[in-house]
Amino acid sequence: MSIHPTAVVSPQAELGAEVTVGPLAVVEAGAVIGDRCVIGPHAAILRHTTLGAGCRVHAHAVLGDLPQDKAFDGRESYVRIGGACVLREGVTVHRGTKPGTATEIGAGCFLMANSHVGHNSRLGDRVILANGVLLGGYAEIGAGAFLSGNCMVHQFVRVGRLAMLGGGSGVSKDVPPFCTVASLHLNQVAGLNIVGLRRAGMPPADRLALKRAFRMLYLSDMNFSQAAAAIRGECPAGPAGELADFVEASKRGICRHGHGRGDAGGDAGAET
Repeated sequence: MSIHPTAVVSPQAELGAEVTVGPLAVVEAGAVIGDRCVIGPHAAILRHTTLGAGCRVHAHAVLGDLPQDKAFDGRESYVRIGGACVLREGVTVHRGTKPGTATEIGAGCFLMANSHVGHNSRLGDRVILANGVLLGGYAEIGAGAFLSGNCMVHQFVRVGRLAMLGGGSGVSKDVPPFCTVASLHLNQVAGLNIVGLRRAGMPPADRLALKRAFRMLYLSDMNFSQAAAAIRGECPAGPAGELADFVEASKRGICRHGHGRGDAGGDAGAET
C-alpha cells in the first residue's frame, strides 16, 4: 500500500492490498477501496462508496457526494462501482437519494473527463461515457453502451444494451438496445449500431434478425406496440426478442426514427 503523506485517509476507511492514494486525495470513513486501486491527486472517495478491485480514479474526481435532490433527507445511501473501472479527471458520481438505495456502476466501465452520473443511476458492464456526458437521476444505461461527448440523458431514461449516442445528442425518451442516436439531435434514432454489434461479437444471424426487427419497429405501418408483438412472433428469443422486450417495458416511450416516424408514444402514422 502506498499513501502519499499529504493524503487524508480515515482510519475507518477500508483499503485493500496494493492500493495507491495520491497527493491531497481524500478517503472518508466508510469508504471501501478494492485491491490494486489507484486514487489520483485531489480525488475524493466519500463515505458509503465502494470501489471494486483494479479501479483507477484520476485527479479531482468526486465519488459518493450527496445527491442533487431537494428530497434527500441525509439518511444513508450508497455508491457501488465494479472492478476495473476508469474514472477520469473531474468525474462525479452521486449517492442514491432514498434511504438504502444506491447508484451503481458495473465492471469495466470507462467514464471520461467531467462526466456525471446522477443519483440512483445504473450502468451495466463496459459502459463508456465520453467527456462531458450528463446522466440525470435514475438513468439506466445498458451493458456495452457508448455515449459520445456532451450527451445528455434525462432522469428515468433507459439506454439499451450496445446502443450508441452521437456527440451532443439529448434523450428524454428511451433508446432501444442496439440502436444509434444522431449527433446533435433530440430523441432521434438514426439506425442500428452495426459497428458496435460486430465489435461485440454478435453473430451474423442475430444481426440480420435485428435488421428485420428494426424495419418492423421504425419502417413499417405498425405502431410501436404492434411492431413489438410482430417482432416477438418472428424472433421470440435473442437480440431481436430483447429489443421487443425493451419497447414493451418502456414507460417514457422510445425515440422516434430520424426520417420522421411519429412521436415516441408509438401511435403515429406510417414512415414517409
